Amino acid sequence: MADQLILDENPNPWPALWALVLGFFMILVDTTIVFVAVRAIMEGLHTDVNGVLWVTSAYLLAYAVPLLITGRLGDRYGPKNLYLIGLVLFTASSAWCGFTGSIGMLVTARVFQGLGASLMTPQTMAVITRTFPSNRRGQAMALWGAVAGVATLVGPILGGVLVDGLGWEWIFFINVPVGVIAMVLAWRLVPALDTHPHRFDWIGVGLSAAGMFLLVFGIQEGQSYNWSLGIWLLIAAGLVVLAGFVYWQRHNSGEPLVPLALFRDRNFSLSNIAISAVGFAVTSMAVPIMLYAQAVEGLSATRSALLLVPMAVFSGGFAPIFGRLSDRVHPRYLAGIGLTLLPISLVWLAAEFEPAAAIWTLLLPIALLGLANAFIWAPVSSTATRNLPMQQAGAGAGIFNTTRQVGAVLGSAAIAVLMQSRIAAELPATAGSSVSAEGGGTLPRILHAGFSTAMAQSLLLPAAVVLIGLVAVLCYAAPKHLRSAPTATDEPAPVPA
Repeated sequence: MADQLILDENPNPWPALWALVLGFFMILVDTTIVFVAVRAIMEGLHTDVNGVLWVTSAYLLAYAVPLLITGRLGDRYGPKNLYLIGLVLFTASSAWCGFTGSIGMLVTARVFQGLGASLMTPQTMAVITRTFPSNRRGQAMALWGAVAGVATLVGPILGGVLVDGLGWEWIFFINVPVGVIAMVLAWRLVPALDTHPHRFDWIGVGLSAAGMFLLVFGIQEGQSYNWSLGIWLLIAAGLVVLAGFVYWQRHNSGEPLVPLALFRDRNFSLSNIAISAVGFAVTSMAVPIMLYAQAVEGLSATRSALLLVPMAVFSGGFAPIFGRLSDRVHPRYLAGIGLTLLPISLVWLAAEFEPAAAIWTLLLPIALLGLANAFIWAPVSSTATRNLPMQQAGAGAGIFNTTRQVGAVLGSAAIAVLMQSRIAAELPATAGSSVSAEGGGTLPRILHAGFSTAMAQSLLLPAAVVLIGLVAVLCYAAPKHLRSAPTATDEPAPVPA
């Protein structure tokens, strides 16, 4: 029988959290590291922009769809067990990615990598929810946010060094030793929490997977098929299937995949909207930045990655501060500042995309991007999970991470379409097709102006989508712990030395 551990028997949850965020860090690094290697993969595997973006989209799709059930599996079989299984799968498929010799096989391996990440991610949030008292979860979420900030620094820089020095394959091989260390730490430090019986809604899983695939495939491949009637039918079919999924969740007499009752909590619903918009923006903005840096500014993979250092420093440095504040300050104010600064920084950065832009002019808006992210992650994440019942911690974490990843999937698909469209519009027809097909090396100078404009226009899409998240967080209700005095059960969790 599984060990029955509760907060009183595990007075210091920090070692377990540190062990879990190592795996979470690896997942985030693996996402950001690929953005730097886009052009190297295009050259090495002889593919085009759309093909290489499927390397990201396939991973994100395989990551997002199962999250609805992997969180529930953590409730049923224990978050520690699911985390370890996911970590093994992620590590093994990382090695597979490195050994592939074709774009099709790389996309397939990335699907399995995404499945491993999907098993791991909800368990981190579930452990935070179940081992930290509600009025101190901001500290834990601050660590979560700081890890995301550091990953945005380590991922691109490490990716640039590996791509320039050893080849793009090593951005995946590097996960193997890290994964082994993470397994040992998780096995030793993560407690076996009590489990809750659940029935699994396999019809819901099928409907959500089919609907998301049809929608994402239709959006991302639309430009390739000239937005034919068949593409529009695929997109429409995806929307119909997803509507059927929602209907099934509402009328399922058993235990639905998505407990819609959780959305009665206003802040949970609004946090899901906000994190979806943030996921869309963070994923979609990276590719235009990297392509501009390498194709127009002529930077190597390593030097283009260094552009993101200010963002990572500001995000990782300020996230713990704002995370602690989120336990005492209305999250509307903190997250609202971040979601205001984020579109401002993206529009500012787009305005700096010129053929001969000085590097320092790019670093200022990129630093503001980091500050914006520091304001966002901990307040939104902790607000989403504060009122979750313990037996639904895994399901709630799964829903929250699903909406974040759905936003990322849609962002990856949408930015691929927009970039191809703007390249076709801003560059001569023969040059535009050459850029999309080859993608390697610095572009001829005569094409710099058009390509810069295309990438700048692409950045306006995530800036616009973030405004949806801003409206959501401005509608937050005051969390319960800010409206009433703490009880004996809300004593602070020990803070790590």
